[in-house]
Amino acid sequence: MFSLENKTAIISGGSKGIGKAIAFKYAEAGANVIICSRKKENLDTAVQDAKSNGFDITSIECNTGDVDSIQDVVNQTVDKFGTVDILVNNAAANPYYGPILKAEDSHWDKIFQINVKGYFEFAKACSASMIENKSGKIINVASIAAKTPLEGLGIYNISKAAVVMLTKVLAKEMAYANIQVNTLAPGLIKTDFSRALWEDENIYSQIIKSIPQGRMGEPQDISGMALYLASDASDFITGSMFTIDGGITT
Repeated sequence: MFSLENKTAIISGGSKGIGKAIAFKYAEAGANVIICSRKKENLDTAVQDAKSNGFDITSIECNTGDVDSIQDVVNQTVDKFGTVDILVNNAAANPYYGPILKAEDSHWDKIFQINVKGYFEFAKACSASMIENKSGKIINVASIAAKTPLEGLGIYNISKAAVVMLTKVLAKEMAYANIQVNTLAPGLIKTDFSRALWEDENIYSQIIKSIPQGRMGEPQDISGMALYLASDASDFITGSMFTIDGGITT
């Protein structure tokens, strides 16, 4: 039930952190894996790391804030593998940290362009292939920030709450074509995106006190649930959010 043999998956923000861990997990399960992100050097490193682990993955440069760039990734994927079966919307941006009332319009525009509209545009671009196949899996990576506001991340919090509702809307509207759409809500995960939280010992010690399991999560802690949601095992689950946070929001 957890095999991804003969399946093709696109993972945005797939060159590092959670996206990279999911890419490796999918490759291990037999999928054709395409990772995309803005920086070629990060993609090249991820591809080389995959080869070192015995996996063959494909990388494509992509700005998920640009519709044409998104469509190009989907077109190249279909040209090479014939279809898109799985989409993981994982790319995210947060150019502003501080009180929300001091945020600028440009901060709102950037965060929502990448974190919300980019997710929608990728789902839309993949939908033709999935609807034709009458089968598909879309996994949107949100955050516990969608459930409880994280300090200094006001716009980011709101964008992740929007991802949860986008998931529910897409789940209802695409169910007729046997496409399941679900959300992952990671807690505090040790990635480059959260580096400021775990490099400072004082901040890190406070964070650990807030996590019942006594540690920050690792990217691979997310990949197992991502595999479940991409596999046949989750065929009757759609519109749901799965929290992976070590008990913070319990």
